[in-house]
This record gives sequence, C-alpha cells and structure tokens, in this order.
Amino acid sequence: MNLQRRDFLRIAGATAMTYSVPLFAQTRFPSRPITFIVPFAPGGTTDIIARIVAEPMGKLLGQTIIVENRGGGGGTIGAIALRNAAPDGHTLGIATVSTMATNPAVNPNTGYNPLDFVPITNLASTPNVLAVNSQFPAKNLSEFLELVRRSPGKFAFASSGTGGVGHLMGEIFKDTTKTFITHLGYRGAGPALNDVIANQVPILFDNLPSSLPHIQGGRLRALAVASPKRVPQLPDVPTFAEVGLAPVNDGVWYGIIGPKGTPAEVVKAVHEAAIKTLQLPEIRQRIIATTSEPIGNTPEQFAKQIQSELDKYKRIVQSRKIVLE
Repeated sequence: MNLQRRDFLRIAGATAMTYSVPLFAQTRFPSRPITFIVPFAPGGTTDIIARIVAEPMGKLLGQTIIVENRGGGGGTIGAIALRNAAPDGHTLGIATVSTMATNPAVNPNTGYNPLDFVPITNLASTPNVLAVNSQFPAKNLSEFLELVRRSPGKFAFASSGTGGVGHLMGEIFKDTTKTFITHLGYRGAGPALNDVIANQVPILFDNLPSSLPHIQGGRLRALAVASPKRVPQLPDVPTFAEVGLAPVNDGVWYGIIGPKGTPAEVVKAVHEAAIKTLQLPEIRQRIIATTSEPIGNTPEQFAKQIQSELDKYKRIVQSRKIVLE
C-alpha cells in the first residue's frame, strides 16, 4: 500500500517535527524490482558484466534486477539518470572508468559530480584493446603505425562515446605515437563494434570482453591489449607496455553505485549480495571467460579507487591538453 507522507504521519499519529525516518526505511528492502542503469547501449562490456551478475544478485536479494540501458554522451546520460533517481536502493547504476573518471576529466560540464554517488563495490576489472576490421591492411601494430603515420587523418577510430575511456585511450595512443586518427563517438560499445565489424569504421578502441568474440571469430584483429600481462585467450597479442607504449596500458573496471543519499543499510544489503554473487564458481567463471577479473571490494575501497582514477585522468587531460572535439 503506497502512502503519501502526510497520510503516513496522520495514521501514525506523528507530527512533522517528530518525523525523521524516511518512509522507505519502514519497509523491508527491496520491496520491488531493482533497476541497474547501464550507461551504455546493449552489447558492450558494461552491459555484459551487469547482466552476468543481475540474475544471481536478484535471487539473493529476493527481487528481480532489471538491466536498463541508458546510452549516450559517453555514459553521462545514464549517470545523470542515476543521480536523479530516488535514493532508496531500487535504482542503482553500473559505474565505469568512463563515467567516473575520463568523461568528467575531459568535460567539466557533464551535469554530475562523480564523487557525489555512493560507491558499493567494484565488480570486475578488464583489459582494453586496439582492434581493426579483419580487412584492414595492417596485420600487426608495427604495420598499423607505419600505415597511419603515412596517411595522417585518413583513418578513423570508433569508441563507446565522446569522453569515454575508449575515446581517451585513443587520444593517449595518438599523443604517445605521434599519429593522427579521427575519433567517431557512438552511444555505446555495441554500436561502435557493429560499424567496425561492418567495416564502416576501420579501427576500434574498446574494452576487450565485448570485442573478444569478434576477435576470436575472425571479424576483428587485435593489435595490442592494455593489460598488466598478455591475455590467455589472445597469447599472441602483445600488451602496449611490451611494445613501448606504457601510457596506453591502463585497463578499466565496472562497479555498482547508488544515488547520493542511499541509506547505509541498503548499501550493506546490496554489497553483501554482490560479494556472494562474485563468490559463486559459475559466475566467477563467466566473468573470467570475458577476460575480466572478479574484484568485490568494500565501499570504502571502491570510493578510494574512484577518487584515484579521477585524479589520474585529470592529470592526463591537463598534461596532454586533451579537449572535447
């Protein structure tokens, strides 16, 4: 039964002066289905990780978790939707390096402060990849660099959105290698992938899990990965650090956050469900199969991670003078 606040006060015999506990705290959480806002279109790594954990987390919490894609603006549209949601735990979001660090670092007018959200846990970390359409003439990174240096501005790269981690990775790559490749931002990794697979755009900077099936299927060719070590699924593909491009060798992560004001008891319940989910052998295996690593840290650890990542990309943007196109 849904009650307006004034009706609740009247029934309880309370007054506005004595009312101090939020109405949603009077009922068990969760009292209805939970929405996970994924700030990118379907098909990208953020979407994949969210859907892997949504069903088992929902079972543990006793309510269905619905994954809702809100793509656009390099993740800003979804982040703003989460910022505007009621802080009762029934709307949560998937935080990424794009939404919490690269986009705010590049664009001070995102419409939200990444430090205003309530961190719950980092679900997984994953490598990034530079890939090309299988018809692209360069067979390896050395040939790729020779080709793009010979024809500055001729080629374009796709990313999940302007200001997103794929975009910034591409800009750091350009700056480090002294090359010029035009950026094309999409509403998520899925649409970007589709156009690169169709050879509408030849080059892609992406999170590896969403690109991996297409690399393994021969539709894309991986040239280098951003990872501490080579990825077992792609043993012949070097890391950027191996080829002397250490500034490009940063991976990404995906975590759960809530709107500002989300109660501590809700954070605790969601965190416990997430940790139990990440401990399930079948869920761990599904995450590992995407080339990602399950994490599951504390809210405090995740908050420090977000702050550190934001500070890092602000320094990179400032030192490399990266601006929105």
